[in-house]
Amino acid sequence: MKISLTSQMLLALLAGCICGLVVSHIGIDPSYFKPLGDIFINLIKMLVVPLVFTTLVAGAAAVGDVSRLGKIAVKSLIYYTVTTVVAVTIGLIVANILQPGSGVELNADAAKAVSVTPPSLLSVFMGIIPTNPVKSMTDGNMLQIIFFAILLGIAVSSLGSKHNHIHQFFDSFAEAMLKLTSMVMMYAPIGVFGLLTYTVGTYGAEVLLPLIKLIAVMFIACIIHILVIYLPCVKYSGVPVKRFLSEMTSTILIAFSSASSAAALSSNLQGVQRLGASKPVSSFMIPLGNTINMDGTAIYMGVCSIFAATFFGIDLTFDKQILIIIIAMLASVGTMGVPGAGVIMISMVFTQVGIPLEAIALIAGIDRVLDMMRTTLNVLGDATGALAVSKAENDMQPMQD
Repeated sequence: MKISLTSQMLLALLAGCICGLVVSHIGIDPSYFKPLGDIFINLIKMLVVPLVFTTLVAGAAAVGDVSRLGKIAVKSLIYYTVTTVVAVTIGLIVANILQPGSGVELNADAAKAVSVTPPSLLSVFMGIIPTNPVKSMTDGNMLQIIFFAILLGIAVSSLGSKHNHIHQFFDSFAEAMLKLTSMVMMYAPIGVFGLLTYTVGTYGAEVLLPLIKLIAVMFIACIIHILVIYLPCVKYSGVPVKRFLSEMTSTILIAFSSASSAAALSSNLQGVQRLGASKPVSSFMIPLGNTINMDGTAIYMGVCSIFAATFFGIDLTFDKQILIIIIAMLASVGTMGVPGAGVIMISMVFTQVGIPLEAIALIAGIDRVLDMMRTTLNVLGDATGALAVSKAENDMQPMQD
């Protein structure tokens, strides 16, 4: 009997958790299992740049009408902005009510400063236009790649039917990258097993228990965001919630286990297209959202800001919490879809509202767990956005079996 990829990954997730607890208990170094996960992450990184580039060019070119592409872009940005503001607001409200920083006591080593250099907002926005697109691809600068790919797609679209072969080339290239992705995903269960064994074995109960309240608050905020924003968007698109959750299971498992939205990009793109999201919209929104739509990171910023302020006895006034909302919305632009990027962004928030950067060390021990949750939410946000905008464009397609 053939076991589905989703079932294989669920088994790998469970086996990794059990193996991680076992190896930490008997004294085996969990890092022995890390190469299994690193291979998976490296394979995904190999795919991300050509996949994002080709799907965005093909997607922008497929829209045909430049004015329609503009409408899709505007609706996408409205969706990203609104959901990000709601996300950080939910994080702040839940954290203010539950006060995750109260009663937490850590030893002196846990409070050592972490050296973090956050990028300035000006440098992020000024760096969007590439001076050398090839170098941008080599460096993996996603914002520059996205900017160039969209412009190239618009240019290809404006050439007319005489140059359809160019559009067909990028469309075929994108299909080839999706096929290659399917081949790489055959290794995914092994990668998930290695990642979870290393994560659980390294960050076991001894590290998690002192900060379990922060993890619980983050989890509650994520669930509220799903119920308030994502499920209504799914219902609006006309996709049954049960079918959506079933289709997105493998994507969620990849995002959760790898803590990388880039790792889940291709699975997410294929999943929403099977659910009926139009190819032009999904090919535009999923790669774009992978870089600038970070609802999970926004919730993380809100929750961790309240946690750190409470721990250090800092009063975060209403105006400072409004500032956190604004910064979180802006900082999410350019947050790379790779593990740990949220730590860089939270330092930007802490600096602006007067929280010591030493606070980053308080959450460093459990950041991997928080990263897994916020990445999962980021990926779900991209999926629901593609469905909602497809519906708004009256371009929903029949669902595939």
